[in-house]
Amino acid sequence: MAAERGQLSKAAARNGLIAAAVVVIALFLVVPAIFVFAEAFRRGVAFYTAALSQPETLAAVRLTLLVAVFAAPANTVFGLAAAWCIAKFEFRGKSALITVIDLPFSVSPVISGLVFVLLFGAQGWLGPWLAEHGVKIIFALPGMVLATVFVTLPFVARQLIPLMQEQGEC
Repeated sequence: MAAERGQLSKAAARNGLIAAAVVVIALFLVVPAIFVFAEAFRRGVAFYTAALSQPETLAAVRLTLLVAVFAAPANTVFGLAAAWCIAKFEFRGKSALITVIDLPFSVSPVISGLVFVLLFGAQGWLGPWLAEHGVKIIFALPGMVLATVFVTLPFVARQLIPLMQEQGEC
C-alpha cells in the first residue's frame, strides 16, 4: 500500500514537471509565435503577400540566403576542425580554444558588433589599412558573414565534440 502511494506520488511529480515544461514552452515559444503571426496578418493576407513581394523584402531574403551560402561552409570547416582538435588531441591551449568557441554564448551580440566596428571600422584598428586596400568589411557582405559565423560556429563545434569523443581514437 505504501509502495503504491510512493509510485503514485512519483507519477504525480513527473506529470507536474511535464505540465510545467509544457507551460514554459507555451510561454516562451508558442505565445510569441502567435503574436508574430497575428501582427503579420493583422491587415489581412493580401497586405502580407504584397509586403512579401516588395523589392526590399526580396533583397533582404536574397542577402540572407547569400550570407548563409558563405557562413554554412565556413562553419562546417572551422567547426569540424575545432571539434576534431578538441576531441582527439591533448595540447597546450586546448582550454583557450574551448573558451574562444564558447565566447559568443557569453558576449552580447551588441558587444560583438561593437568589437567588429572597433576592429574593421573606418577609425578601427584595421580600418585604415583595409580602406587603403579597398576592402570593406563593416556594412558589407564580409562583415555580415563574419558576424554570422561568429555567432553560429559554437553550435556546430559543441554538437560535434561529444560525438567525436564518443567515437574514441582515430
